[in-house]
Amino acid sequence: MKVIVTGGAGFIGSNIVDKLLDMGHEVIVIDNESAICHEHFYWNDKAHNYKFDICDYENIRPLFDGVDYVFHLAAEARIQPSLLNPLLTVKTNALGTSTILQCSREAGVKRVIYSSTSSSYGRRHVCPQTGYTEDLEEDCLTPYSVSKVNGEKMCKLYSSLFNLDTVTLRYFNVYGYREPTRGQYAPVIGLFLKKTREGKPMTIVGDGEQRRDFTNIEDVVRANIMCMESSDNFNGEVYNVGTGRNYSINELAKLVGGDKVYIPERKGESRITLANCDKIKRKIGWEATVSLEEYLKGKM
Repeated sequence: MKVIVTGGAGFIGSNIVDKLLDMGHEVIVIDNESAICHEHFYWNDKAHNYKFDICDYENIRPLFDGVDYVFHLAAEARIQPSLLNPLLTVKTNALGTSTILQCSREAGVKRVIYSSTSSSYGRRHVCPQTGYTEDLEEDCLTPYSVSKVNGEKMCKLYSSLFNLDTVTLRYFNVYGYREPTRGQYAPVIGLFLKKTREGKPMTIVGDGEQRRDFTNIEDVVRANIMCMESSDNFNGEVYNVGTGRNYSINELAKLVGGDKVYIPERKGESRITLANCDKIKRKIGWEATVSLEEYLKGKM
């Protein structure tokens, strides 16, 4: 099959690209290398690679002809940078996603698999012991979460109005191979491991008692591939992709080991993330398999 991966030179996207190529698919990658947390970008020479902006309809539209599936991961993908530059975040995540959907519609793509975020759950809800479910009302705290939820709604709209099958995957704190480690806003696991290797203290935001559902990149890639391969339509539905178990940042620091320092709490961040993945398990049989503890043992 012929597949497009937007953001395919980044953390999650490049792992999906490698898997698709290993499976024998023809892959087109669109990425403008704008992600600020990446020390490296990962272009696979076996793919057809284009350094384009996803908002640039004129340049990217021809790439969609003959494409079967689109994995849409390109985004301004960090919470705190969205507070510093809301306009760029909204442009990339809202207009960019709409552009991808319109190109897919015009080209007759079979399905768009859209990568979204658990930050849509915010702070409003008391987190159940069984985790957040997809039917909860959104509580967007930042331009990032607003723009990503806008993309979810556009996916649903294109499914209902234009018969373009779409599916949204809400990721919970993805970590693993190629995770970005540049700057203070990089994901916490990669940042902690980097600090420890450098002999520097881990920086913990706030009191460290905020809890996160950490999901390994291998499980995230598998969820994406299973959505592509499913014979069922998804009709714009949203599915959590997490483990159903969370850890405080203090617990994570203890697992990694080493010195730590505390820095002030940040605006716009959730207190708890915890995924209920019953819906995606019922739909395609997916569930997380990688243990955080086992992963960290292999990194020590």
